[in-house]
Amino acid sequence: MQKIHVGLCGLGTVGTGVVNVLENHQEQIKHKLGCEIEIEKILVNDLDKPRDVVIDRAWLTTNPDELVDNKDIDVIIEVMGGIEDTNKLLERALNNKKHIVTANKDLMAVHGQKLLRLAKANKCDILYDASVAGGIPIIRSLSDGLASDHIEKIMGIVNGTTNYIMTKMTDEGLPFDQVLQEAQALGFAEADPTSDVEGLDAARKMTLLANLAFKMELHLEDVDVTGIRDITQEDINFAESLGYTIKLIGIASIHEGKAEVSVEPTLLPKDHPLALVKNEFNAVYVHGESVGETMFYGPGAGSLPTATAIVSDLMEVVKNIRLGSSGNTYVDPQFERLLKDDNEKFTRNFIRLEVNDKAGTFQEITNVFSNHAVSFAKILQLPGEEEGTAEIVMVTHKISRGQLLKSLAQLEELDVVRRLISHYRVDGEE
Repeated sequence: MQKIHVGLCGLGTVGTGVVNVLENHQEQIKHKLGCEIEIEKILVNDLDKPRDVVIDRAWLTTNPDELVDNKDIDVIIEVMGGIEDTNKLLERALNNKKHIVTANKDLMAVHGQKLLRLAKANKCDILYDASVAGGIPIIRSLSDGLASDHIEKIMGIVNGTTNYIMTKMTDEGLPFDQVLQEAQALGFAEADPTSDVEGLDAARKMTLLANLAFKMELHLEDVDVTGIRDITQEDINFAESLGYTIKLIGIASIHEGKAEVSVEPTLLPKDHPLALVKNEFNAVYVHGESVGETMFYGPGAGSLPTATAIVSDLMEVVKNIRLGSSGNTYVDPQFERLLKDDNEKFTRNFIRLEVNDKAGTFQEITNVFSNHAVSFAKILQLPGEEEGTAEIVMVTHKISRGQLLKSLAQLEELDVVRRLISHYRVDGEE
């Protein structure tokens, strides 16, 4: 029986999961593929580190050459993370005709298109379904299952750390800093949580999804990114009083050939499917012209969910090897990279102001919005924390980002406006 030999780069949480899945599911894999998959080498930093999995110590090496230059290895599984050094390593592997399976969304968001083209040139596959939303097969669904449809919009909770934080802040009324510390203690957040809470992790994932969905080469710098660090309990309470839940949402949409991608705190109706996604779970909501609305839900991270996605990609690579069809997974972008400008990006908005509580204040504010043709669906006015002040909370009808920015800039120039407290996107009501 034919054997496929694998080199595994990384033996942390996910790498350990990959070894477990390959060992525990070997019979099912063999039955499905008609061949065996065998680990040849594992690249680690420390040969003597205690492991949570039983392995043959002869597999371990600290020398990447023993994987990428090993003629017996057919497939490299990369789960060690990193960008630039990892990119060089995978380039070498591809040039040595080795197929790649990776869970590295950071690498794929920055160098993915170049690696995919290199793989095609070398008649190799590079698959990366585990790089977005862990065990949820969203990349496979976009590239295969929904490939015949015209995808118009993707909305997703694609970062479990921020969703855990927002769930705790919303359901238990806890402050951001306290929930972050709890998430770190539980292992949901890194010691340096910047990439998660500032939205960069989600932005990288949305770049990958938008590229697949819109058949267009979009870049990480094309994503408008706002994190959750500045969200307060008062914001959450006001949103709830208006019938909304705040989530960090990645949104990608396309209209008349022009795309927009953002990651930002977003108010969703309380009964929206994404508003009901709790804790560290992920969900991606896809709207296609023909299929309509579909939603993919499940664990966004973790050893075994992510490892399952990796091994599924590995099995796809093996199928292609046996069929002699390797190197055909990548298709050049069909459409030119075109982005909407601020006057072409339309959404509803939540705006919260602290103002002087005196006659004429509301009229001055109304005049500003009237100047920019902004109208409102909901308005609340409440006494402010200081005497002589009030808070005004508004939800606009759909307006352009250009209208919003011009209105906010003019508001901040008014003497009656003490400060612009916050403003967030409102979505999910179409």
